[in-house]
This record gives sequence, structure tokens and C-alpha cells, in this order.
Amino acid sequence: MSDLNLVVMRAAYPVVLFCYNRPDHLKQTLAALVQNEGSDETLVYVFSDGPKTAADVAKVIAVREMLAQVVGFKEFNIVEQPTNKGLANSVIEGVSSVLQQHAACIVLEDDLLTSPFFLRYMNEALRFYEDDQRIFSVSGYCPPLGLPADYSLPSFLFPRINSWGWGTWRDRWKEVDWKVGDFFDFIGNKVQRRLLSQQGADLPVMLLKQQEGHLSSWAIRFNQACFRSGRTNVYPVRSLVANIGADGSGRHMKVSAKFRSPMSPSYLSPFPAEENQELALLFRRFYRPSWHRRLRNRFKILCFLWIKGRRKHV
Repeated sequence: MSDLNLVVMRAAYPVVLFCYNRPDHLKQTLAALVQNEGSDETLVYVFSDGPKTAADVAKVIAVREMLAQVVGFKEFNIVEQPTNKGLANSVIEGVSSVLQQHAACIVLEDDLLTSPFFLRYMNEALRFYEDDQRIFSVSGYCPPLGLPADYSLPSFLFPRINSWGWGTWRDRWKEVDWKVGDFFDFIGNKVQRRLLSQQGADLPVMLLKQQEGHLSSWAIRFNQACFRSGRTNVYPVRSLVANIGADGSGRHMKVSAKFRSPMSPSYLSPFPAEENQELALLFRRFYRPSWHRRLRNRFKILCFLWIKGRRKHV
């Protein structure tokens, strides 16, 4: 048995996979995952969401028929939801249930292709950073940033979480306030909004939309918990995940090539990893909305504060 397999087997954390009504995408996701080193030592928990409309019934059935035939993993556990929970509730409930049994987990959705090195990277990262309370989560995806010439490490740190192929630990997950009870204190604090914007100028208004019910996102609330705790996250310098869902097939992404990031052709280690000012600048620029979108977002926040009578905090 190779040293590589020994490394994977010592730290085979479970994979939690969420799917809905895209059997073709899911088939590609599973085909890539089973090609990962260590897949045969990996427990997989699949949460199959129920149909939202009558038009979705046939596709959900097709997904579940395909899931029933999957082989190649140590265990393949399927949870078929009788009704539609939506992605946010599915992720919150599903990850919470798995983390009741396991100290950490790796999370995927049904439109993500993984490099053959993805599981090794995630397992090694979750093991290495388990007791490092600076780290809130580990990412397998990296945006197409371009690397600074003087950054030679295989991974880096950045305080914005990633929702495309990621992992975290039970203790960090338990810290998340899914109701965001301090939202009004945060949104009314100009300094705090500016600090969050340093992770991405799109984040404050996304949190506002979530709290107003115009958005249903587990990720913005997970990110807010990371921000409030002052932690950061681990990223590979080249992506180990590719999103194939930006083709108009999903409910949460429009057709776009912006997030297309070539996967690393070789293994990357999750350590050492450091903060880097130039990488941070590239990261912020990547997620920075257009000037008119930023203007609209600021206007939305100011209108919200005015309506709530909180102008004195602006």
C-alpha cells in the first residue's frame, strides 16, 4: 500500500453531497469523485431534495434511480426528502446531522467536478488545521485569480468562505447563528460593513437580502459567522474543483464563465498557507461588483437603515 493511501485512510472524513433535479450534472459529479484517491475509503451521505413542482418529479425520480446504482465508495448513504426543503435548509440540516456523528466533513453539491486530488487535499487540511482555531473552513475551489510572482506556497489564507467544495469541523459549525441575531447591530455599523466589504463588496447587501427574505443562502450566514469570529479559511493556489452549473440549469447561478477556473494538474498541499496582501487584493477585485451595482447596493442598505430609523449609525 502506498504512503499516499495511508495518508488518506488515516483521515477519511465523510463527504456530504446535496442534489436535486439534475441527473446529468450529478452523474458527472459522482464520476469525478469516485476517481479521487481514497474514494474507496470514503463514506458518502447524499441528501436528495424532494420536488418543488410537478414538473420536477420526473427529474427527481431519475436522480434517485441513478443514486441507487452508485458503487465505488466505502459506504453510500442516501436520504430522500419527501418534500422540497430548498438548498439552504438542506445544507444546514444535512451538514448538522452528519456532524453529530463525525468531527468534520467535506461538502459538495451536484454540479461540482473534483480533481483526483480533492479528497486528499481536504482530508489532510481538516486533519492538520483541526486544532488551529484561526481556521473556520477549508476550500477546494479557488477563483481564477492569477498568482503573485513572489508567492510560492501551495495554499493561502483568506477570510471569505467558499461554498463550492469545502469542509469544516463540528465545533466551528456549531458557532453559526443561522438567525443572525446581531444583524441589526452589524448592518447599522458603518465600520463593520466596511470591514466585511474587504472580503467582497457584494457581501453586506447579500446579508441584507438574506435577512429580508429576498435570498435564501446558508453560505452568507456561514460567512458572517466566520467574519464575526475573526477567523480565516484555507484555499489552494490552484482550484481542485470546477463548477459545471453555470449553464442556466440551476436555480442559484446564471450562465457565466467568470468562475471557470482550470483545475490543478497535480497535488497541492494545504500547508503551509499564509495571508498575502496581493492575493487578498486579487480576491477582493474578483468578487467586486460593477460600480453601478455597488451604488445600488449602498442605496439599498441606506434605505433599509432609514426605514428602520437607524440613520444615526450611518
